[in-house]
Amino acid sequence: LNFRHLPPDCWGDCSQFLQRQRVLGIYRNMLRTIRQVPDEADRKYLADWRETHIRHQSQTQDAIRMMITQANNHLEELQKSLALARS
Repeated sequence: LNFRHLPPDCWGDCSQFLQRQRVLGIYRNMLRTIRQVPDEADRKYLADWRETHIRHQSQTQDAIRMMITQANNHLEELQKSLALARS
């Protein structure tokens, strides 16, 4: 992303906004994916895991970026596992 066209005092707020949007997008994708898990106990476990690993509002920007990457990786793994279970 290129923030050069924005005033410098906006860069921090804009990047925080964009990171928040990414986190919310991952959170929504996790909700959708977890709903597809057939076993209710597994859905509960995954929902608890999601709450533990996604909701970190007091983290630094670097930590948030790292958690976004990890959450995306976990989500992709879960989606692949579900796809394999269906086939």
